[in-house]
Amino acid sequence: MQSQVDIAVPAQARSGQAPTWDVGTDTLLWTDAPAHTAHRYVPGQTDHVMGLPQQVGGAKPRSRGGLVLHLAEGIALFDAGGEQRTWLAYWARDGVEAGATMIDSKGRLWATTVGTGGWLARVTADGAASIVLPDLVAGHGIGWSPDDTRMYLSDGAARRIDVLDFDLVAGTAGDRRALCDVDGEPGGLCVDDAGRVWVAVRDRGEIHCYSPEGELERTIPLPARRPTDCCFGGPDLTDLYVTTARDGLPDPAEEDGALLVLPNIGTGTRPFAFTG
Repeated sequence: MQSQVDIAVPAQARSGQAPTWDVGTDTLLWTDAPAHTAHRYVPGQTDHVMGLPQQVGGAKPRSRGGLVLHLAEGIALFDAGGEQRTWLAYWARDGVEAGATMIDSKGRLWATTVGTGGWLARVTADGAASIVLPDLVAGHGIGWSPDDTRMYLSDGAARRIDVLDFDLVAGTAGDRRALCDVDGEPGGLCVDDAGRVWVAVRDRGEIHCYSPEGELERTIPLPARRPTDCCFGGPDLTDLYVTTARDGLPDPAEEDGALLVLPNIGTGTRPFAFTG
């Protein structure tokens, strides 16, 4: 069955990423990393844009109001007006850029950096940062199983989705192993309420859906050539939003760089806000 794919925002993003449904406002947060912009999309209405001083990998809601941003030089807090910035974790290093960003159900932030010497880090509300996985060149996506016993990590360099045992109370992840190989470069991912893993395949113009056992259950072709990330959103978390990129594409079409939406395609797990 052919899935409906609509343009939610004809954004012409250089490299859109990190779509995140904000349940507190019923809006979608997303970023355009090389354009140094964070976006808040009100479905069916307006896409608000906030300019930033550096590359931004992700923008997530805070339980206290405002945003937590994964910037090129680290993790920063912005107040509700987007005017006051406070560094929470500063880790600037040559050769690495902001990668994936996700919040677990206890409100901790998990982030990757992309590049030689990149890593997966955990950041708590008080700003304590710990490297969980070193030497991660292209960690493009992070997610958790509905019961919080598994953590998923898309490894673009290895063209693989990995799974790690996750301890929610302790905030630890270990025993990393392959869930499945991906025919293409996996980008950002999300998980539905049945435990299936949905991933944007960056060099194939497709969304892949894998079972909890790692079996490919569904391939959805997209009109955009370079999808980068995906998340479930909408009031009932039944719409799949997909960010895309147009940088480096010859003769980009309208869909390249747009924020796409696939209505009523499944039901996602609840997203959470950062407690800091």
